[in-house]
Amino acid sequence: MEWLDKYLNYPGLEIWKLLDLAIFVTAAIYILKKPIAHALASRRETIRKQILEAEQERDRAAEKLAVAEAKLARLDHEVESVRKLAREEADLERERQEAAAQQEKQRLKAQSDRELEIARKFARRELQKFLATRSIAIAKESVTNQLRPEDDVRLIRERVTELREARG
Repeated sequence: MEWLDKYLNYPGLEIWKLLDLAIFVTAAIYILKKPIAHALASRRETIRKQILEAEQERDRAAEKLAVAEAKLARLDHEVESVRKLAREEADLERERQEAAAQQEKQRLKAQSDRELEIARKFARRELQKFLATRSIAIAKESVTNQLRPEDDVRLIRERVTELREARG
């Protein structure tokens, strides 16, 4: 037994310490088996629920992505239709402005024609007045230059005779 005592009490390798540890670990496993199994099962269930929730969230995100992609697909169409509508409105506005410009042009032309006609009439009247005045002046000058004293006396007598006949 000496050799057994030698090996069992070998410094650093004392078998009784290993045996004590084995008993302690076995008792700990026996006592803690249910709580550890319960904790592990609970943790497994929590992880399973989290995985299910993550899958559901992934599905919801996929649905939202599909909706967003559909909106983006429609957005291109809507942008194009808005551009088309804007072009049509711009064309209509341009046509309206051109029509308004033509009407304004015609109105200004008619107004200028009226003003020109008024100016012509005024100029014609002024010219007639000037010509009449000038004709009278030229006629007086011509009569004065061509009238002799004996014609002057004769005209005065004729007028006096006409006045006497008219009076009496």
